[in-house]
Amino acid sequence: MASNTESGRSFARRDLLLEHESKVQKLWEENDVFRADAKEELPKPGEKFFGNFPFPYMNGYLHLGHAFSLSKLEFAAAYHRLRGANVLLPFAFHCTGMPIKASADKLSREIQKFGNPPVFPDVTEEKASEPESKPSEGNEDMPDKFKGKKSKAVSKAGGDKYQWEIMRSYGLSDEEISKFQDPYYWLTYFPPLAVEDLKAFGLGCDWRRTFITTDMNPFFDSFVRWQMRKLKAMGKIVKDLRYTIYSPLDGQPCADHDRASGEGVIPQEYTLIKMEVVPPFPPKLSALEGKKVYLAAATLRPETMYGQTNSWVLPDGNYGAFEVNGTDVFILTERSALNLAYQRLSRVPEKPTCLAELTGYDLIGLPLRSPLAFNEIIYSLPMLSVLTDKGTGIVTSVPSDSPDDFMALHDLKAKPAFRAKFGVKDEWVLPFEVVPIISTPEYGDKSAEKICMDMKIKSQNEREKLDAAKKIIYKGGFYEGTMLVGEYTGMRVQEAKSSIKSKLLEMGEAVIYSEPEKKVRSRSGDECVVALTDQWYITYGETEWRKTAEECLASMNLYFDETRHGFEHTLSWLNQWACSRNFGLGTRIPWDEQFLVESLSDSTLYMAYYTVCHFFQRGEMYGSDNSSLKPEQLTDEVWDFLFCDGPYPKSSELSSSLLNKMKQEFEYWYPFDLRVSGKDLIQNHLTFCIYNHAALMPKHHWPRGFRCNGHIMLNSEKMSKSTGNFRTLRQAIEEFSADATRFSLADAGDGMDDANFVFETANAAILRLTKEISWMQEVLAAESSLRVGPPSTYADRVFANEINIAVKMTEKNYNEYMFREALKTGFYDLQAARDEYRFSCGSGGMNRDLLWQFMDVQTRLITPVCPHYGEYVWKELLKKDGFAVKAGWPEADLPDLTLQKANKYLQDSIVSMRKILQKQVSGSKKGKVQVSNNQNKPMAGLIFVNEQYDGWKKECLNILRSKFDSTTCIFAPDKDILQALQQSAIGQEGNFKQTQKLCMPFLRFKKDEVIAVGVQALDLKLPFGEIEVLTENLELIKRQLGLERVEILSATDPNAFTRAGPHASLLKQTPPSPGNPTAIFTSE
Repeated sequence: MASNTESGRSFARRDLLLEHESKVQKLWEENDVFRADAKEELPKPGEKFFGNFPFPYMNGYLHLGHAFSLSKLEFAAAYHRLRGANVLLPFAFHCTGMPIKASADKLSREIQKFGNPPVFPDVTEEKASEPESKPSEGNEDMPDKFKGKKSKAVSKAGGDKYQWEIMRSYGLSDEEISKFQDPYYWLTYFPPLAVEDLKAFGLGCDWRRTFITTDMNPFFDSFVRWQMRKLKAMGKIVKDLRYTIYSPLDGQPCADHDRASGEGVIPQEYTLIKMEVVPPFPPKLSALEGKKVYLAAATLRPETMYGQTNSWVLPDGNYGAFEVNGTDVFILTERSALNLAYQRLSRVPEKPTCLAELTGYDLIGLPLRSPLAFNEIIYSLPMLSVLTDKGTGIVTSVPSDSPDDFMALHDLKAKPAFRAKFGVKDEWVLPFEVVPIISTPEYGDKSAEKICMDMKIKSQNEREKLDAAKKIIYKGGFYEGTMLVGEYTGMRVQEAKSSIKSKLLEMGEAVIYSEPEKKVRSRSGDECVVALTDQWYITYGETEWRKTAEECLASMNLYFDETRHGFEHTLSWLNQWACSRNFGLGTRIPWDEQFLVESLSDSTLYMAYYTVCHFFQRGEMYGSDNSSLKPEQLTDEVWDFLFCDGPYPKSSELSSSLLNKMKQEFEYWYPFDLRVSGKDLIQNHLTFCIYNHAALMPKHHWPRGFRCNGHIMLNSEKMSKSTGNFRTLRQAIEEFSADATRFSLADAGDGMDDANFVFETANAAILRLTKEISWMQEVLAAESSLRVGPPSTYADRVFANEINIAVKMTEKNYNEYMFREALKTGFYDLQAARDEYRFSCGSGGMNRDLLWQFMDVQTRLITPVCPHYGEYVWKELLKKDGFAVKAGWPEADLPDLTLQKANKYLQDSIVSMRKILQKQVSGSKKGKVQVSNNQNKPMAGLIFVNEQYDGWKKECLNILRSKFDSTTCIFAPDKDILQALQQSAIGQEGNFKQTQKLCMPFLRFKKDEVIAVGVQALDLKLPFGEIEVLTENLELIKRQLGLERVEILSATDPNAFTRAGPHASLLKQTPPSPGNPTAIFTSE
């Protein structure tokens, strides 16, 4: 715990909350409050709630990002528990995959290289021998930027932190860090700490059901093996050759959770066009004599190859001539050659063989014979915008249908000096004209030329315009284009494209090439490639299975349209998924034990495992307690019986009572009601969960709901370890307390957009919660001074009504899992109502029963968010029996919305009158000297009320009501309203232009008011008596305005205006209207 006076600040309030939390957590544990057992009868709707959360990966401490998503589940579960539901919230820990193993191996390498404990080199010393890395002169004023001490935490390779330094940042000693070379040590170290942190957070978890993954837990290992065998038996796991993102360093596919960056990136397939270099070769290519040499250009548009006029290379780009087989050589970048080597297009598999290192300059002017091109010979030309980190660095040029190609060729033709700069001969450029190959309705048969003219593009350097033009032309060409040339003349481009591609492949004039669509880095630190691998795949995307998954999705509650769209999009593209790995931790593929089940494939059905694991793991997360049964007794027949409505396993050694009890437990809790997750898991884990449930379980056990959220920012900035804008869950609890942390998490936001955890909100929560405790203690101590008897005053009725409103609105918000709104209606608004009540009561005092009701209700409403606070108040202050977390939802009468409006009218009127009074007082003092405080201060108030519109305003409102469509909430056009005004009684009376001038501002005002507050703005009078409300609250008005006398007068009383005396002109300037009384203040 932080000290009580850190940095001169007092932390007594925070420490008080921490003290209460510790006691409450002990109380919960002693009474097993969060234990969840199935009942004998299946639950009716609302009687049980089973929620879960994607188990976090155990390569470090839990942080606020975990806590934010988890808080959504925790608040939901706590709400259902409070209402009396039987709630199951289990929690487990994911250890499968390569990150832990990669980190352990990294530690071992650092120890081998730098000693134990390692002494890392000073990066600034290393930089001294690398003059090209010297800081620019502009950095001389920032001496701290390159401090050697700071740079020790940075690996020379890629700027990554050393693993040892990362472990030190966790507060571990060097002696302890050394133990983490064993990957299984991570599994024994971090999960127990996570349990401690989650208990300190107040998580309402049944910890008997916790577990870790991997074969370290033999029970979970048995479960995953069964699941994989089941899928394989159904034909949903196959072995096949597929393109997949692959880590050369790890020697295996790199799925989303194996990546340090690039999550969600998939392979991008190109057609690699073989542009043959026509002999004789120039000197730089002399080593390639006798071989077939090709510039290998990657294209997404093979159908445009008919229109090639040249190829493009980057003059300063680095290229190589790489052997593909015994005869063929591809010229391209080393990066693309590495990808090809993993796609069985290298003489030496997985190792590119470079026969000559080249630059773009060496390639300019090469004569080429390119597939399908009408130009028999084309040439390689320079282009300064060619990318070497995408594709192969070689680009085909089709100026008829590519704005970039058109402008680059135009520049070369129009600028002799540009040609001369790169040694480009005229005959390589000038004879080549645009070849029309595709026609579109909007841009004709030279679409690139036309759009460049339309957009007034003058140069190949106008990148923004060219990028916009490219999108338009490529989209229009594909969807609306028609082929003009070749054997597919007259065919739509989108139909011809695949046929032309197939023809190129069959003729051996092209090959398939694939690379990551964006850069992907594995957790081991290397840049990933796309490999053609022969391995085990789960057949996601298979037609019938996808239909079942879509049926499951359609039946689920997803809470946000954006979430549903995300799942629908994922289902539209998700295809076979590599489910096997040969590096890392996990469960072995049962029929091919050289492979492990990858980390996103052992985490799709384990929610079912939660329902029964406590019977055999008995709360021991590693599955080392075999006293109930042995892992080998959990046969496939047992798992089938438990989860898939399989037959009773007659051959099982387990007793029928145990089997039936486990089966009953599963049947009671399943399906789960809610799974909460960050939105980034829609594209993999959550969709896999749908697929696996749809395949393995009957419909009545399909998931009921997913609630996805955005990421969490800290103080409006991205959470990042590298910038220090980061908090572990443990740090947040120590800094703010658990309840203030939870309070700020609830306040952070509820939608799919990124939320914002604000430290100031957490600190304010500390103050609010502790001040509320103090206020309740004071009220309880002063019970004898409170007014007794049933609530009787106007203020009593309003306060009781506000309590009813808070109960109903907060119930609605919790039901919709809108926790920020629940915090507003159940805490902020309710406290504001209490503060208003306290002031409104005046000398009469507050009602004892109402205050007791308020304390009871507020405690229950805030308990799902701040359970320790709720429990402390419930037991220690209110002296209630049982537990606040199970206290039941407070009962409430139906809110009186008319009374609510009346009170808003009263409070708004007082505010408005106070402003008028202040203006009158300050106005009377202008230009005067030495005016005493009380001189000319008004002491009396006349409040004029007109409770109903009449005359021309009444006519206007009747017209607006007749021209308002209550179904669409839209008014008729203004000309219709104006016509109705002209035909009305007031429109017929005199000069219509004058009538129009009088009425139109009021009509516009009322139309705007309808948009703001609703159709009730058109009512002729308010739903309550204004005079009655103001009269009943004369004492409050006098007290709030500091007046001795106040009178309420009706504007319909002919004598009322005479009471205004010399101020009568004010009444004419601002006459009272329904909802807007007019106040006049006098010193009489």
